[in-house]
Amino acid sequence: MYLKSVGGNIKKYRTEKKMSQEKLAELAYLSPNYISMIERADKTPSLMTLVNIANALDVTADMLLYDVLNKHYEIKTSVTFDRISKLPESEQERIYAVIDTLLEFTYNLYAV
Repeated sequence: MYLKSVGGNIKKYRTEKKMSQEKLAELAYLSPNYISMIERADKTPSLMTLVNIANALDVTADMLLYDVLNKHYEIKTSVTFDRISKLPESEQERIYAVIDTLLEFTYNLYAV
């Protein structure tokens, strides 16, 4: 689980930034082959490698590790709200309206 989720998160943030494995490797002082092996979960990155990758992707280490951390929902919530805050206000309102509707439905579903 650990290797797949960390490698998957690295790939996710790399592709979101439209960055090639070669560019990430260059920025993180690694080989493109090693980046590929990490993303496929064939290799486990060292702490320093993980830090270099996080810095190269301009993300926090907890964003790469959130699936394997005990507080992953808190991290995911923080990342999600950060992404929402970067949207225009009208889009933020739409997203919060959807969230409010889902929460109301869920609370009603589990109300005793």
